[in-house]
Amino acid sequence: MDNKKNDNYYALKALDNIRVIQKYIHNKTYDDFISDDELIDAVMFRLIQLIENIKKLSNNFKEQNSQIPWGKIIGFRNGIVHEYGKTDFTIVYETVTNDLDQLIKVFEAVL
Repeated sequence: MDNKKNDNYYALKALDNIRVIQKYIHNKTYDDFISDDELIDAVMFRLIQLIENIKKLSNNFKEQNSQIPWGKIIGFRNGIVHEYGKTDFTIVYETVTNDLDQLIKVFEAVL
């Protein structure tokens, strides 16, 4: 049953989440983002889903793509989930607008 849930599966799921985040945030300024609670919730949900899929990638996959700071990404997720009320949305906005392209390249390369 879990035979299909390999690195390709999780990379595809992660890529889907990235694309949805990018669709949500497209042409949105930081002020647009921070003033829209629904947008924040939607982006945060997808960001958490993205990182949950990243957590399930094999160590081998992560070692082969060591240019990505996997540990920092997972730590970022832990901060979001466990300290949601203290989340710095400036960092979230910068992350979703500047840092996802590097992940897209990695995931598209394996798919």
